[in-house]
Amino acid sequence: MPRFMITGTYSAAAAKGMVDTPSDREAAARKIVEATGGQLECWYATTGASDFVMIGTIANLNDLMAGVMAGASSGTFGHMETQQLFSGEEFTQIQKRAGELRSSYMSAI
Repeated sequence: MPRFMITGTYSAAAAKGMVDTPSDREAAARKIVEATGGQLECWYATTGASDFVMIGTIANLNDLMAGVMAGASSGTFGHMETQQLFSGEEFTQIQKRAGELRSSYMSAI
């Protein structure tokens, strides 16, 4: 399954709620990822431009986007970014495929 990294920020309302009633945000993230049919590999609170990062596998972009929209519709998130991740082996295959495509393209010009 494709692997994705999702980063985001919490809204002021979410921060207030977490201070008033601390909760396990990793468990909440796991619940939405698993509802898409995916698997959460890791979740971390972060410093810097994002408040959290999570990495997981989700079968397809439609399910990923539906999960992101569902989470965002709660009003607890601000800016979210999603990036697909590629293993070293996958990236090697991408490079090989690029070489094949370049040969096809070069012969056409």
